[in-house]
Amino acid sequence: MKAADALVVHDDATPKDAASCFVNPLTALGMVGTMRMEGHTALAHTAAASNLGQMLVKICLKDGVELVNIVRNPAQVALLRGIGAKHVVDTSAPSFMEDLIAALSATGATIAFDAIGGGKLAGQILTAMEVAAVQKGGGAFSRYGSTTYKQVYIYGGLDTGPTELNRAFGMQWGLGGFLLTYFIQKVGPAEAAKLRQRVADELKTTFASHYTAEISLADVLRPEKLIAINKKSTGEKYLITPQ
Repeated sequence: MKAADALVVHDDATPKDAASCFVNPLTALGMVGTMRMEGHTALAHTAAASNLGQMLVKICLKDGVELVNIVRNPAQVALLRGIGAKHVVDTSAPSFMEDLIAALSATGATIAFDAIGGGKLAGQILTAMEVAAVQKGGGAFSRYGSTTYKQVYIYGGLDTGPTELNRAFGMQWGLGGFLLTYFIQKVGPAEAAKLRQRVADELKTTFASHYTAEISLADVLRPEKLIAINKKSTGEKYLITPQ
C-alpha cells in the first residue's frame, strides 16, 4: 500500500491500541466534519451506544457540539449518560417520538447519521426534525412544511430491510448515503492528514476501543465464534490476534 494511506501512530501505541484506529474514529470525525461543511450546527446519531457512537459522544463533548443519541434500550441510555452524553432517547420507550422531538428542539440538530438503514427510523427522525422546526418557527402554516432543510445520511445496515418513509416532513429534506472513503476524498489530503493526526494523538482516550475477547484466526473458523461475532451486539467487540 502507499505510505500516504497508512495511519502513523505514536511509538507507545500497541497493536491492540491501533487495531480499531482507522474506520470508526475517522467516520465519527467525518460526521462532525460533514455537519460543519453542510452548514448544520448539531447532529443526531442512531445505534449510538456502539463503539463508534461512544467515540462520537467524546468528540462532541470535547468540541462543544450538541449531539442527540438514539439507542434501543434503557441500559444503553445509562451507558451513554455514564460517559457524559446529555441527550439520549430510547426507541423502545412509549414516549420515543416526543422525547426525540424535545431533544432535536433543544439542540437544533438538523442532520442525522443512521446506522440502522432499514425500517422507519430514518423517516421518524426527519418527521421529528420537521415538528421541531415548525414549533421553533412559529410562522404561518404552509402546505409545503417548514423552510428548514433536514438531512439524514445512512451509513450502516443493521436492518437490511427496506427504508420506509412516511413523508410527513415537508419538502425541505434529503436522504442519502455516507461513506468514509468519499468523505476523505471530498476534504482532500491536507484535511485528512489533520484528522489522522488527531486520531493518533487521542488514540488512548477519545478513540480507545475495548474488546470482549481476543481470539485466534483458528477461532474464527468455529461456528459458535462466527455466530457470536455476527451478532453485532453493543459492547461485544472481538479482537483477532493472528499469533
